[in-house]
Amino acid sequence: MTTTTIARAWMVQRADGMALGFTDHDAGLSFDGIHFRPDHGMSARALVQATGLSVDNSEAEGALSDDAITEKDVLAGRWDGAAVKMWEVDWTNVSTRRLVFAGSLGEIARSQGAFRAELRGLSEPLNAARGRVFHPRCSARLGDGRCKLDLANETFMAEAAIAGIEDGRILHFAGFPAYEAGWFERGSLLVLAGEAEGLRGTIKNDTALPDGARQIELWQGLGIAPAAGDRVQITAGCDKRAVTCREKFDNFLNFRGFPHLPSEDWIMAPQAGR
Repeated sequence: MTTTTIARAWMVQRADGMALGFTDHDAGLSFDGIHFRPDHGMSARALVQATGLSVDNSEAEGALSDDAITEKDVLAGRWDGAAVKMWEVDWTNVSTRRLVFAGSLGEIARSQGAFRAELRGLSEPLNAARGRVFHPRCSARLGDGRCKLDLANETFMAEAAIAGIEDGRILHFAGFPAYEAGWFERGSLLVLAGEAEGLRGTIKNDTALPDGARQIELWQGLGIAPAAGDRVQITAGCDKRAVTCREKFDNFLNFRGFPHLPSEDWIMAPQAGR
């Protein structure tokens, strides 16, 4: 009868530096300053790795728990793109180990107190589109380094307490600051306090009502519904048009689109003198 002393150890590290370690061994392991827990908080299916530039194909599975990977953190996106490493390690001498996978977490799905995450290899970024797209609408994200708009300005950002909520995605406010109707459509809502703190949603409709009341509808619920009294931060939205950049944001010098680019209809239409 042969006995193996090889175990697998996983390390998952978020963008904010928080790192967790797991192992399929029945006792904890420690190396590289990380303690790998034996509680099966995370495991993986068989890795499919290639010698070329194709993406490694695997999934990680684990339990959502208060002291490891919480549902709230997953919903808030704190684990999106987290770095992942996996070793085969001799549990009798952890200095004898081999790194067999390095990459990041991809899409994360939740179900019945557990999560399943796609694993993406280091070659995954090579699949991303490169170069600039020539389009009449702006290619920048509102407030990013190319847009350069200061969203902290109270003209584009407001804070308020929720007065009521319907269906987990329609939020009601009372005494809301004076903004024109639709000002926050296509914008974002960030929960600042309560059980849903840190969760973010995209705004579908923004309706101004009499007496300072306001109704904001999200495209979808936040996973953990905020409650009445919770404070939220609401950021204005942008439809990427040149006229919006100029008149709403007064930021046309940083517009990253091509508003005078001829349309496809113009290209296909018969032209005089041809």
